[in-house]
Amino acid sequence: MALLSIKNLGIQFGGLRAVDEFNLDIEKGELYGLIGPNGAGKTTVFNMLTGVYKPTAGEIVLDGKNITGKKQIEINKLGVARTFQNIRLFSQLSVLDNVKAGLHNQYKYSTFSGIFRLPTFFKTEKKMNARAMELLKVFDLQDEADLLASNLPYGKQRKLEIARALATNPKLLLLDEPAAGMNPNETAELMDTIKFVRKEFDMTILLIEHDMRLVSGICEKLTVLNFGKVLAQGKTSEVLSNPEVITAYLGE
Repeated sequence: MALLSIKNLGIQFGGLRAVDEFNLDIEKGELYGLIGPNGAGKTTVFNMLTGVYKPTAGEIVLDGKNITGKKQIEINKLGVARTFQNIRLFSQLSVLDNVKAGLHNQYKYSTFSGIFRLPTFFKTEKKMNARAMELLKVFDLQDEADLLASNLPYGKQRKLEIARALATNPKLLLLDEPAAGMNPNETAELMDTIKFVRKEFDMTILLIEHDMRLVSGICEKLTVLNFGKVLAQGKTSEVLSNPEVITAYLGE
């Protein structure tokens, strides 16, 4: 059974059908790419997967559970985490506290304990700090733990956003154009990071990306969207050699 199964997914805004009859199956552990021209509906698919938008058709099943139309926080607790094309960090919080923000769906203490600083509060905070530092070490960010997130270089902000997403303990990680704004060296390092995350965390990853070098270098399978519909789907090498894809997307 696929970890993620999407059947006939669609959404309509007024008279515009932004995504129509979208189907996708991703097996556990796969690294899958979703590509297409600007405005093709890629981020709209991510927004439906994460509860930002409620689909007007179809269903989304994650690990055997129907998550269609559920609220964002419910979907996150069920195992979907994401990053964004435009980095969304808590810029005035520390690097450590950004990761801890992702841990709050797993570590809890009562408001009473927090206000009066009871032993339960300190015990939970200690566990959260330790887990957050473990994640920062994965991305070689431990030395910047006390810095404001806004003071990190761009490439490290990308890494921090991924670390925060992983802190929610997801089954499926959605990466929305993680290489956006990166130079070639940063992109190459990002490719290694994504491969490492997949292996280290036994993670299933679906990514949106325009950088074809990154896509061809790490994704086993691709789906190409165009005008909200699937144009091509299958193994990466086959999809990228498809004449329709070359014409509609690569512009060659």
